[in-house]
Amino acid sequence: VYLLCLHHPNFECQRDDDDPYVKEELQWSLSSNETFEQCFKLNHPLENTEHYRIYGSSNGLVCISDEILNFDSPIHIWNPSISKFRTPPMSTNINLKFAYVALQFGFHPGVNDYKVVRMMCMDNKAFAVEVYSLATNSWKMIEA
Repeated sequence: VYLLCLHHPNFECQRDDDDPYVKEELQWSLSSNETFEQCFKLNHPLENTEHYRIYGSSNGLVCISDEILNFDSPIHIWNPSISKFRTPPMSTNINLKFAYVALQFGFHPGVNDYKVVRMMCMDNKAFAVEVYSLATNSWKMIEA
């Protein structure tokens, strides 16, 4: 069992937050869950860690997407231990712009499948929910 860590390798360095040319060096790694010592350095599947966030993990798979979500934000399901990832297709269920988008990721043991749940809300409080299935590689709109 490992911990997935996103950290600054040079955290002790002083930096000038006003300097727009100073980039944060972020690094992904797997660390021991007992000693917290780094075991493996990882390459982000998209080679860029700057604007991504983890939206859930289950059985070693990690769901990542944009730090600020939109309806069309790409979603990636990543297995960091074997350096493989899958990007679900864009949903064709909705083509509206939503004011708020939330993601959750998990495993459904009843159907032996990993799911991404995307919840979307518009300014007028209209609400939509859709579910991605890793097994079928497709999205399904959840009706009220």
